[in-house]
Amino acid sequence: MRNPVTFIARLAICVSLGAGAPFAAATAQSQAEPGMAGAFLTSRVAVTNNDFAQMAASHDQLLQSDPDNPGFLELSMQGHLLAGNFERAVERAAQITANGNASSVANLVMQADAFDRGVYDVAIAALDDGVLTGPLTDPMARAWADLGRGSMSDALAAFDVVIAEREELAPFALYFKALALAYVGDLERAESLLTGEAEGPIGLSRRGVLAHIAILSQLGRTEDALELTDAMFGAAPDEDIVDLRAALREGRAIPFTTITSASDGMAETYFTLASALPAERGDWLPLIYARLALALRPDHTEASLLAGELLESAEEYDLANAVYDQVPVDDPQYLAVQLAKANALARSGDVSDAVASLQNLARERPESVLVHSALGDQFRREEQFEQAEAAYTRAIDLLGTIEERHWVLLYTRAITLERLGEWERAEPEFRRVLEFVPDEPQVLNYLGYSLIDKGLKLDEALGMIERAVEAEPDSGYIVDSLGWAYYRLGRYDEAVPVMERAVELMPTDPILNDHLGDVYWAVGREREARFQWRRALSFAPHPDMDVEQVLRKIEEGKTPPDAVTDTQ
Repeated sequence: MRNPVTFIARLAICVSLGAGAPFAAATAQSQAEPGMAGAFLTSRVAVTNNDFAQMAASHDQLLQSDPDNPGFLELSMQGHLLAGNFERAVERAAQITANGNASSVANLVMQADAFDRGVYDVAIAALDDGVLTGPLTDPMARAWADLGRGSMSDALAAFDVVIAEREELAPFALYFKALALAYVGDLERAESLLTGEAEGPIGLSRRGVLAHIAILSQLGRTEDALELTDAMFGAAPDEDIVDLRAALREGRAIPFTTITSASDGMAETYFTLASALPAERGDWLPLIYARLALALRPDHTEASLLAGELLESAEEYDLANAVYDQVPVDDPQYLAVQLAKANALARSGDVSDAVASLQNLARERPESVLVHSALGDQFRREEQFEQAEAAYTRAIDLLGTIEERHWVLLYTRAITLERLGEWERAEPEFRRVLEFVPDEPQVLNYLGYSLIDKGLKLDEALGMIERAVEAEPDSGYIVDSLGWAYYRLGRYDEAVPVMERAVELMPTDPILNDHLGDVYWAVGREREARFQWRRALSFAPHPDMDVEQVLRKIEEGKTPPDAVTDTQ
């Protein structure tokens, strides 16, 4: 099937919204009055730091002295939109367009506002007047607005124009056309489109698959719906899919709720773009689309999850949690949202609240593999290994049948056991993982290095690390493992070029620089060794680095340890 992400990634170049660049602040600097210098400086910092609420507030303040400044208006609008204040963003967008300033973001906001208010003629009139927003949003806005006006024939014609004339956009238009047909009750035709067999291939997202399942259910094709569910989500899916499957098996019809209005259709368009565009730091465009989707449809849980994820990437943890908190407890994806919120709490540094949140979830959902696994991950990150092992074990016990896709859970428990010093339990667990994923470089590296460190099965262990390096030759950590393995085996000359390569890959990592110093010392390159140790200290602190030990090495040097020999 054609993958729409590939096509839409190219569209980012065409959209050119200027959403991520602090261009407006730079062009407006000379126009800020002397008394507003503080607000201007604050605004620049807010833009640089992705502090969206402060960005809006600072530019609102600047607009008090220069109310028509296009740069201040643009960044005020974007700040309000990104912070979740859609109504205020609409006000600013209206000012921008009234002043005749060119702004694709303002056009998008006004387009979304027209759909939000249900004034579909306004949306179409804007398109007729040449007020453009993007290569996908413009034709889809026309189609959804035609549907909103009650003209399904015009809507289908608008979809068909894109399908016929824009190959790169056809998968999207086909998907939206199927949703529109399902919305008006033409379920058979919608279903045939979603199979990709009627008019061309469609790369369905998770949400699209769920729409297809609902349509099959509405058509009375329960067995087909179950077959699709099993094929796409496997034997141990997320809890919302478990509930969906149970409903199907009980013969209950699954309602089609992917879109319930033309406005929902436009929200789905914005969400699809937000999902497909690559999320890079400083690029606000995916979040803009996610916010517009939520403005039109606040109950769009997938958009909430995506917006929260993008806000976390921008280190806007409070805004992310505010988005997550809008999802009600009876939502099928409530659990996924709460797990995302716990992750946001941990990333913000509020680890105790993150743990407490996960523990509460574990009490609420004692049979949830995901919750116990997430709790184990959090404990492991905090090096509370006994609690982590208990949580992982509970998660594994809940699985029943363990399959290849569970290998990460087994692997993280094995790491936890190793860190607890329980090698007799850890080694079989690592080997169990390799039965599922025999060529997984992370597992090969961890097990191989651990064996060498313990003087066990040295030939096999070195082979594992060499296979890991072959699979990921540009991983500094894995290359370091190979160099350190040679060092521990007393093969110092072989260790040198490998360790140099590791430091080349990760030049600012203190542990790798420290290791290179040890290797240099072992081959008699003492001046270079001291240089590397000092370099390692310059990148400290690091949780695995003993600074005092490195200082002693700089002063006294280091006698290489006896080469490990096979004890088994």
